[in-house]
Amino acid sequence: MTGRSLRLRRLRRLTPGRGEDGAGRRRGATPKVVALGGGQGLSASLTALRRITGDLTAVVTVADDGGSSGRLREELGVLPPGDLRKALAALCGDDDWGQTWARVIQHRFQSAGDLHEHAVGNLLIVALWEQLGDPVQALDLVGKLLGAQGRVLPMSAVPLELQALVKGHDPARPEDVDTVRGQATVALTPGEVLSVQVVPSDPPAVPEAVAAVLDADWVVLGPGSWFSSVIPHLLVPELLDALMVTKARRVLSLNLAPQPGETEGFSPQRHLEVLARHAPKLALDVVLADEAAVPDRESLADAAKRFGAAVELAPVARQDGSPKHDPELLAAAYDRIFRMHGRIGPWR
Repeated sequence: MTGRSLRLRRLRRLTPGRGEDGAGRRRGATPKVVALGGGQGLSASLTALRRITGDLTAVVTVADDGGSSGRLREELGVLPPGDLRKALAALCGDDDWGQTWARVIQHRFQSAGDLHEHAVGNLLIVALWEQLGDPVQALDLVGKLLGAQGRVLPMSAVPLELQALVKGHDPARPEDVDTVRGQATVALTPGEVLSVQVVPSDPPAVPEAVAAVLDADWVVLGPGSWFSSVIPHLLVPELLDALMVTKARRVLSLNLAPQPGETEGFSPQRHLEVLARHAPKLALDVVLADEAAVPDRESLADAAKRFGAAVELAPVARQDGSPKHDPELLAAAYDRIFRMHGRIGPWR
């Protein structure tokens, strides 16, 4: 048995039994949901999920190296706080307190000095990390301050570097394959991303994130930047192990449109194909897609079958024509999936 397997088994022993809390009591009236991703895609999912469950955990990528996060990461050697901040903002309530704090932590300074474009929430999170010396405890404290309707955890305990093999990254050499480094660069590459990896290649997972996946009723992966926000979760070995052995049902939420640069020209089924290349043993239960974004339903269904998954099509896009999810419609789609595909749980 490998050291990783031993650590995973130990976490399973420490995780409360399904349907119980840490004291052995039955859980509340809603499913335990864990959402994995980063950036705007994860924010959209969390904004929807908090409407239908009171037991929600976000597990967030930590490979960002651009903007305010990148500057803080480089200067202080900390985890990039930006995607964690966005997840916390998405979990803020719709009352005055929640919306006020959501705006405050998302506020960016505008100046001619060093504070330019730094987000208030990034500085608050990093300050608490330095004060407490514990990233998880600090994020829990920020969530308590905001009245966040859920918990936010980093997927790994160390900042990660994203590396990608990209065909045609240099337009002058369209057939050459280059190694592109950094999440911000990968996300904007003009070439075709063939695969991604993280450095270090065997990063430690945050134990609380692994435990949350093992104890979940549902795990939601995506939507979001496919190579830089969704797939990186599958490159943290302990987290991938947890995703494969958890008794939770797993739903993959597809994007509404290809992302310029990173997934330019991708069909919905191609998103599944590249996911399978990075995690060939991963099983899924449901693939959720917007019905208007799937021109070839049969091909998507065939691609989903390779994961053992059913396809659920639903109108989840905003009505203004933008490639953004409508929180209410996405919440309705998740709720229907949980009811139709979920096992009989303590919340029903």
